[in-house]
Formats: sequence, structure tokens, C-alpha cells
Amino acid sequence: MTATAPVPFSAPRGRRLALLCLPLAFALTLPAHAWGPLGHRLVARLAEPGLDPQARAEVERLLQGEADPSLAGIANWADNLRGSDPGLGKRSARWHYVNIADPDCRYDAARDCPGGNCAVEALEVHTAILADRTQDDAARRQALKFVVHLVGDLHQPLHAGRGEDRGGNDYQVNWRGKGSNMHSLWDSGMLNSRRLDEERWLERLRALPATAASPLPDGAPRLWAEQSCRIAAAPGFYPPGHAVDDAYVEQHLPTAEQQLRLGGERLAATLNAALGGKD
Repeated sequence: MTATAPVPFSAPRGRRLALLCLPLAFALTLPAHAWGPLGHRLVARLAEPGLDPQARAEVERLLQGEADPSLAGIANWADNLRGSDPGLGKRSARWHYVNIADPDCRYDAARDCPGGNCAVEALEVHTAILADRTQDDAARRQALKFVVHLVGDLHQPLHAGRGEDRGGNDYQVNWRGKGSNMHSLWDSGMLNSRRLDEERWLERLRALPATAASPLPDGAPRLWAEQSCRIAAAPGFYPPGHAVDDAYVEQHLPTAEQQLRLGGERLAATLNAALGGKD
């Protein structure tokens, strides 16, 4: 799947911002949601305690009037656009993932993100909009919603997975006697196998050691995508014979948990960098 009229990433950021707003002339089926609603809410809730006072105040101001004015309350907004705003849902469909066409998971924007339509470049662009106090509140509020969601997306390994199987959507598996696919297994299947509610998941994830680097390194979204890609490319990630057993889940669920924890820490760091310490 390729977008029309790709633009080299030497193009000015203003042109890239405009590109993200252009309708895309392609038919696309949006991949399964990264982490599912529970996972995105967990990333958002893990981030909230890490916000500095300035960032917290600005988030609260921007979210005034939302049905649930919290990071968790907007965490799944981008996945619901197909129903609430089909036009924006179609334009943003490719922003949820990136396919890195390199066996060593080295990201190349011109090759892997034509036209800026992938999670890496979309996160960079929307973080810049969020940080820009000359933008109006509506634009910054929408950017905040994308940032919260896309950080979560980049930490689901199959959202930086293989293009040939659409990030595991086309890799069928059998688990507990039922058909599924790798993307769905990592989105929610393994998490749901623990039968924990949101509060118990938060308790479990908060008990994991903090690992995210602070301050954010340059090109953080690219680095996160490459890390996720390496998880999905590791030997044993794709179960041989397409059969998932409990041993697979016990081996890989800790990785999913660590990615959720990292996503929360890195979301907090992203929002602090964009919103914190401003007058």
C-alpha cells in the first residue's frame, strides 16, 4: 500500500504538516487496534503520575469539556475515528503503524514512511503541534489525542512489524482451540488471558522497574519503532506451526507488559517535553 505523491523528508516541516492534512487516495483496511482499549488506557494511566505540574495543568486545560477529561479518557479516540469522523479516520489510518523494510530494523523515512504517513512521522508532527503555543486550542487538543494514542501504538511490537503480513493481521494462529491472528493476540489476547481488570493491571505494571530514558533522546519515535521492530523480528516471536500454547504466552507476556510500562513512561516524558516548563 503506497500513498500518492510521496515527498522526501528533506521537505520543510511546514510542508510535512500540510501533507498530513491532505486526503489520501487509497483504499485501506485499518489494522487491528494496538493493545486494544485496555492497553491504551493503561499506557495513558501509567503516564499521568509522571507529568510535571506545568504539563499536567496544560493537559487539564486542553481537555476541558471532554466527556472524560483525562489521558485515559482520550487514549482510544484515534481508534474510534472510523465511526466518529470517517474522513479523519481515513486520512490518519496509516499513522497507527510503520513497516520497517530492513532485516535489522533500521528505519529509513523515505523508504518506510512515504509521504509522512506512518506512526513515526505522525507522532513527530503532532508533538510539534501540541508544543506550539501559537496553534489554537482545537488543533493542540487534537494533537494531544493523537500523541497519547500513537505513543501507545509504537510500543506494540506488531505496529512496527512486517508489511508482508500487515503487522501480523494476516498471520493466522490457533490458540486455545480458536482461530486468531498474531496482531490480535498481542493487542489483547495475551492481556485478557490474565483476567485482570484495569486497576489490577495498573498495580501489576507499576510494580515493574522503571526503564525509560529521560530526557528523551533525539528522534525518540524512530528509536521506539526500531525497538518494537526488533521484538517482532526476534526468533520465536512468530510461533512455529501457527500454534500458540500457554508456554508461548508465559514467555512473551512479560515483554508485552514491559512495553506497556515503557509506553507510559515515554508518554509522560513526551508530554513533559512538549508542555512542561512553559510560561
